[in-house]
Amino acid sequence: MKAEKTIATYRRLRTLPLWRLLASDHGPLVLGLLQTLLYENDRSLPASIFHERIERELEELRARGEKLATAQIYVAGWLADGYLERRFPPGASEEEYELTTAAVEAVRFVSNMEQPHSAATESRLALVIQALVHLAEDTDQDKHRRIERLLAEQTRISKEIEAIQDGTIRVLADASAVERTREIIALADGLTGDFRRVRDQFDQLNRGLRERIMDNDGNRGDTLGSLFAGIDLIGESEAGRTFSAFWRLLTDPEQAATLDQALDSVMSREFVSLLDGKDRRFLLRMTRNLLEQGGAVHEVLQTFARSLRHFVQSREYLEQRRLNQLLKDAQRAALALKDEVKATEALNYSLDLTSAKIWSYSQWGLYDPSLQALPDQMHEGDAPPIDLESVGNLVAQSEIDFRTLKANVREVLTLRAQATIAEVLELFPAEQGLGSVIGLLALGSRHGFRGQSHEMVNWLGGDNRAREARIPTLIFTRERIDELV
Repeated sequence: MKAEKTIATYRRLRTLPLWRLLASDHGPLVLGLLQTLLYENDRSLPASIFHERIERELEELRARGEKLATAQIYVAGWLADGYLERRFPPGASEEEYELTTAAVEAVRFVSNMEQPHSAATESRLALVIQALVHLAEDTDQDKHRRIERLLAEQTRISKEIEAIQDGTIRVLADASAVERTREIIALADGLTGDFRRVRDQFDQLNRGLRERIMDNDGNRGDTLGSLFAGIDLIGESEAGRTFSAFWRLLTDPEQAATLDQALDSVMSREFVSLLDGKDRRFLLRMTRNLLEQGGAVHEVLQTFARSLRHFVQSREYLEQRRLNQLLKDAQRAALALKDEVKATEALNYSLDLTSAKIWSYSQWGLYDPSLQALPDQMHEGDAPPIDLESVGNLVAQSEIDFRTLKANVREVLTLRAQATIAEVLELFPAEQGLGSVIGLLALGSRHGFRGQSHEMVNWLGGDNRAREARIPTLIFTRERIDELV
């Protein structure tokens, strides 16, 4: 049955986010909100701004009679369904949201349905013919034919110059110019989707390389050997080489100048007034958008390459491999017992689970300062010490911006051979208050060494009041600066 394979393929594709979004009963609502917030103007938004804007849109829809849930519920569902993704860019103070590749393709597909291409337009046919002609010429190895074509082109150019000098100028009609401009916009907009797919390929490649390292039981597999030899496996992959060539072309000064000059010339033409406002804005921001999207992918490429090298050189993969082996041992032990212990058999073992007791606000008593000691009986105490065990507990319960803290420590170590936490805070005050101090303690206990004394550190609390604490002296050294990537 010839259709059987196709049917099976479509059934598999129907489970993917793109098809599920288009087939969803709430698809128009989801696509409309995502296109408005994360496609037309901004391609990524910080979490606080995104939640605020989506809640504003939902309020307007509720005012018109729509029964809608909260913004948090929608965002959580879109993340689980694969329509949104969260990223934490280096140096950012909060996570950012952007559309997944599937959501972008869904938005573009529906937009094209709303404004379909004219059938068999002249501009599209001209693009196809021109591309085929260039392909045939660039792949021709016969020098005689190439010379003949160049001479014919030279004759055509000479005749066109003579016609212009005689006052005959052939200018593309406004309707054809508008149609060709829209084709160029569609091609350029498609590049942004290509950027996202390339970034997803790098992400999958990074995960695949790490899995190969984890699954390799030997000390020196092919992947490990290449990384220890200094080979950039992500950059040297097919996707990496293809994107690097594209990035070099995009950032070439001559090509950039040519593109900017062509855009300025097109925007000065009269037919541009016939374009929609959205198309004109796209042309004005085309160069910037391409550079921003390409730059984001280039940064992801470099980040994955650095993190993979650090993963191997710091020997973190050994600990991950040990944990992986423990999980496999547990699975094998469970499989060995499955025939001896039935699922319905009672076990003489109790497992205490953690729980949290919920109290109503009405059961809380207000704090009464008069019940405490009088002010003249109170004395200012010494700064409380912070030990490394309590630091570990605080780190596990906090969301600390370790990227910024690592960058600050690296910056300090470029100025001096070694530095303590107090010296780092002198140049880079604690932006997260106590959280920054705790983060530096965690980094110091892992990437530094402990001194014999203690030191005082200072920061501003959430109430804008100065705080200080006595902590163990942890010293960062320039020799271990590569661990802070």
